[in-house]
Amino acid sequence: MTNYENVLLSIEEGIATLTINRPKNLNALNQQTLEEIEAAVYEIKGNKEVKVLVVTGAGEKAFVAGADIKEMASKNALEAREFSIIGNRAFKAVDDLEIPVIAAINGYALGGGLELAMACDIRFASTKAVAGLPEVNLGVIPGFGGTQRLSRIVGVSKALELLYAAVNVKAEEGQRIGLFNQVFEPETLMEETMKYAKKITTKGPIAINFAKQAVKVGYEMPLDKALGLESELFGLVFSTEDQTEGMTAFVEKRSAEFKNQ
Repeated sequence: MTNYENVLLSIEEGIATLTINRPKNLNALNQQTLEEIEAAVYEIKGNKEVKVLVVTGAGEKAFVAGADIKEMASKNALEAREFSIIGNRAFKAVDDLEIPVIAAINGYALGGGLELAMACDIRFASTKAVAGLPEVNLGVIPGFGGTQRLSRIVGVSKALELLYAAVNVKAEEGQRIGLFNQVFEPETLMEETMKYAKKITTKGPIAINFAKQAVKVGYEMPLDKALGLESELFGLVFSTEDQTEGMTAFVEKRSAEFKNQ
């Protein structure tokens, strides 16, 4: 695997872990870190052995506390637009991965940190997690997808409520509004995240991919077209060896041995 300066990438038993590794800066996202996230995601995409990606932050204080303000402060309008494009491209790479992506939010997930977490399919949080999009405090708006993904996750009105007043959300409230899927004690967050990730690795990988497509692509479609997409994917999965193995194993009352074929 590639050695990165600001992120750590490890792969074990079909689970890739991508750790944002700038703990002295609360894992703040500068341009280099965004580019390394994108590169690491494409490295994961090229590894057929990886079935799940877990994204987290180094240290105990922060998942990602936001974008690197020192780097951003001197940018002009064109440079800021380019920075937004780089961030959106990196997070779209996360969002577009065919495998499930889980954010393990171990502390502050503010600004770009929450935007990264929202690009993941599932968000597990520590009881110490704090999330928010505080950009209006700085006279700017979110630039890495925050205005779009937050409204899709918690609804338009709630998203605007949080954005307008730069409200930070603690773990329990985050779970209540659907921003976090589950909340765990800090010492068990990674253990519980990995337990869930390992459960995914035992399922049919093609079926998991098709389920992700059906939900995420279908969500943007009118219902009748989304139902058509589901039927197409349902039919297509019956052309795979994994479908035959999965149903045969069920009838034979044994664990399936999926081959991603």
